Amino acid sequence: MQMTLFTLATLSPAALILAACGLGGAWAVAALAYMTVFAAAMDRLVPRLLPEAPEGAEFPSGDGLAIGLGLAQFGLLAGVLAAVAAGQLGLWEILLILVAAALWMGQVSHPNAHELIHRSSRGARTLGRWVYTSMLIGHHASAHVLVHHVHIGSAADPNSAPRGEGFYRFFLRAWAGSFRAGLRAESARLKRAGRPILLNPYVTYVGGAAAFLLASAVFFGAPGLLAYLFLAIYAQAQVLLADYVQHYGLRRATNADGRPEPVTDAHSWNSPHWFSSALMVNAPRHSDHHLHPMRPYPALRLRQGMPILPHSLPVMAVIALFPPMWRRVMARELSRLGQSG
Repeated sequence: MQMTLFTLATLSPAALILAACGLGGAWAVAALAYMTVFAAAMDRLVPRLLPEAPEGAEFPSGDGLAIGLGLAQFGLLAGVLAAVAAGQLGLWEILLILVAAALWMGQVSHPNAHELIHRSSRGARTLGRWVYTSMLIGHHASAHVLVHHVHIGSAADPNSAPRGEGFYRFFLRAWAGSFRAGLRAESARLKRAGRPILLNPYVTYVGGAAAFLLASAVFFGAPGLLAYLFLAIYAQAQVLLADYVQHYGLRRATNADGRPEPVTDAHSWNSPHWFSSALMVNAPRHSDHHLHPMRPYPALRLRQGMPILPHSLPVMAVIALFPPMWRRVMARELSRLGQSG
């Protein structure tokens, strides 16, 4: 039941988007509606349905879906760019498809790539890195693991937003900050291992991004290149919105020795909403992920006392686009946790 729900929730919008690429019209409307109105309505109608997985359970089918979704990223990207370049769709159809596809990349493909880069398998990690590279944010694969997980909830983590910081300011600071921090971490690893600088994954991230841009221009022309840039930037915004929402205002206290306290459930926001959890391969169960980074997504759990968002993660991401509204909503939630200032 659980894996069926993950499969239907994540692959259905991809199928709708590809159908829209070929048929346009109502299919384009349906693709965008699935990622927005339908998802929000399902969360509203059934607040919590996904069962808690038994502790220690194995999910072999979870690996298959994760790999399938990773490969689907490239098929979807090529299908959308080909549809734009063909010139058979109207401007409104193209816009609907681009927004739906960018949302799928940021809300389904990103959480799945996030899952892949934490896997023990080298092949899975490589696939996750290439998914992020295709979004022109390949450095996230390094910065997330080597910087964010180490420094979450402290000033040393570019992707943990302090209370009061608006999303747009955060976006610019976190993008550049995580790029630099990830590069430093990867360079330090190479130096410790005595390996050459050309083995730095940043060579792949930057070179791969350039190759994707060049390929989109060569095969799909100027319209395809512009569409690709739109998809990548919109998807990047979704990646950073997830970090912004899931860690906003939650800071680790500093111990007497100057080091941050250990990471606990209290340092991430969570959402129990069943449909968006299935759509985002349980990424909204974020506290458990930070405590158990290697735990597969079907086994992530919710526990009493975890900070809970007042709405589903996608809805909170929309609210975050309006900083005054966001601050009002989150001031109330932070005060409920006993945090002030």
